[in-house]
Amino acid sequence: MELFDTHAHLDFPRFDKDRDEVIKRAQNKDVKTIVNIGSNMTSSRNSVELSRRYENIYAVIGIHPHDADTFKLNVSKKLNKLADNDKVVAIGEIGLDFHYDNSPREKQKQSFRAQLRLAKKLNLPVVIHTRDADQETLNILKDEKAKDIGGIMHCFASDKKMAKEILDLGFYIAFGGLITFKNLSDLREVVKEVPLDRLLIETDSPYLTPEPHRGKRNEPAYVKFVAEKIAEIKGISVEEVAKVTTENAKKVYNI
Repeated sequence: MELFDTHAHLDFPRFDKDRDEVIKRAQNKDVKTIVNIGSNMTSSRNSVELSRRYENIYAVIGIHPHDADTFKLNVSKKLNKLADNDKVVAIGEIGLDFHYDNSPREKQKQSFRAQLRLAKKLNLPVVIHTRDADQETLNILKDEKAKDIGGIMHCFASDKKMAKEILDLGFYIAFGGLITFKNLSDLREVVKEVPLDRLLIETDSPYLTPEPHRGKRNEPAYVKFVAEKIAEIKGISVEEVAKVTTENAKKVYNI
């Protein structure tokens, strides 16, 4: 069986003491490929460095909405240059977060639009973060014609209507540990509706650890629990989930 963790943050400090062991554990649990996601310039550079050190790790570079107020013209130029590395497979994670509002909303929108345009220029897909900003996110994706490049709605936590809108844009939908949480039955209903050939699995390590390890640090080895839950929801084998979601991930990331 081959599993693919489409979204992790292994460059974060919580992995500093045992990063090599975490990556080995993932490989031993059939996680053959991991995509490490940037959240600011430092994190993006670290993601690229990880991808150089480990054959099975690829990098995504970009400025998270939390750091949108750091996005300036020189940052766009730096991302453009960093994207020259052949293991950079997308721009992200980018989008809007109106839950925490760590950056002003207008700055978030400006950064989001600018990075969508950069992705189009580079012909790379995008990895989208949205929280409490579904309609605004959709509006910008449509305005900027993101359908032309495609991408991933990461850590999906919204409703069936939002899922349909995202699918209509030609995007893939990634589910993580949230679908294993007992109180999120509505989200599991969304999983039922998303076609398997448009679905991805992720951990968002070190966050959102799935059951039965909820409350501990998340890591890519645990993506198997997400695959198992999807298999249970859809009434198919975990091997089928692993096969198709891995194919999907390789397709969207062009690996």
